[in-house]
Amino acid sequence: MRYKGPLPKRVTGRFNAWMVGLRASPRWGRWVSGRLTVVTYTGRRSGRTFSTPVGYRRVADGVTIAVALPERKLWWRNFTGEGWPLSLDLDGSERTGHAVARVDGKGRVTISVRLDHPPTANSR
Repeated sequence: MRYKGPLPKRVTGRFNAWMVGLRASPRWGRWVSGRLTVVTYTGRRSGRTFSTPVGYRRVADGVTIAVALPERKLWWRNFTGEGWPLSLDLDGSERTGHAVARVDGKGRVTISVRLDHPPTANSR
């Protein structure tokens, strides 16, 4: 039987650092930043701040994140139920929003993020 628990932290830590570096790279960053962002959120139980790179897709006034291997990851569970606030690095700036995770009948997890409106020049 295969191991189905969370991925080892040393593996995810290295992979996440590599992906963030790739996104920030002058050579490759412009190619991957349209599909890869960094999600920052505060853990519901721990109160700690976490950042993790994720693939995303822009939709009307928000973002959709399909969680790969959700049975092996824990971070998305912060957004179940009524959801939870987060921030994303989009188009070179930090955007805040509210994320809600949904699990379908096949166990796939999709997080829908409703972005807050960006500040306007007159909103001081």
